[in-house]
Amino acid sequence: MRPFLFLLLLAGLAGCTSPAVNDPSPATANPTTPTDPTPGGSATLGNGQPGVVGIAGISAWDNLSPTEKARIKGWTSLFVHASVGGDLEDGSQNNGVKFEFYDGNTLYDGPNGADWNSINNGNNISNGEPDKKMAAFKREAIEQKGKLQIAIFKFGYADITDANVETVKTGYKQMIDELRAAGIKRFVHITPPLIYIVTKDDGNAAKMKVGQWMKDTFKAQDVVFDLQEIESDNGACKLGNAWTICDKYRSTVGCPSKGQGVDAPEGQGHLCETAATRISKAFLYAIYQTAK
Repeated sequence: MRPFLFLLLLAGLAGCTSPAVNDPSPATANPTTPTDPTPGGSATLGNGQPGVVGIAGISAWDNLSPTEKARIKGWTSLFVHASVGGDLEDGSQNNGVKFEFYDGNTLYDGPNGADWNSINNGNNISNGEPDKKMAAFKREAIEQKGKLQIAIFKFGYADITDANVETVKTGYKQMIDELRAAGIKRFVHITPPLIYIVTKDDGNAAKMKVGQWMKDTFKAQDVVFDLQEIESDNGACKLGNAWTICDKYRSTVGCPSKGQGVDAPEGQGHLCETAATRISKAFLYAIYQTAK
């Protein structure tokens, strides 16, 4: 896994939430050739559509016109991630949405609103330090609140355990409340990524609890990207009652993660590049939903 906390700044996205349904898109499809959909994009923000974006978001993104996809380039967003977030970033690039490095000091949308931006705030926060991630994200988002339109936060797969579920929920809700009070109105919440388990659960049940809590708490007002639903094929892949990332989506020798390499036989949850390309479409659609 990547050892650092990454913050991503995006310029552009919009849509309407679809119910979770099985998406026919094959997970083994070849990644699309990176292209930059119509440069520019509209800076106009719509009212958005709160709700949960899961598997159905993949085909929903595919069904958007190039003009609608390009609208996202007129907006500014901040995305905190580590590890699996890098896979989503790489998958987004394969779908024509490239994140450029941002140093954590300047929030910008690129020349003519045509660039998306990735930022690493240099805090060296590892997976397993959720409190530090939330504190760093809150600080950066408030620092940039004058230009920030969409706030996006994703825990790493090592951040949530059986022991800290309630602490994480309390800290996360407090962070979101404080960001709202600071004037940030649009959010994408991401259900925590799962790990691959074959012998015993190692935290996935805890991640599911936090994911369900996110949906129950925020779906009426914000957009929730249900990464867990997609990674597990809506619970088709599981060990006992604990969902797990499906074997066909995980990073293996046959299909490694573009930026993370090959996972251990058990206990990690990076995405195969092909899977990341497919799954990131729902991620992009979730952001689009915030201001369609």
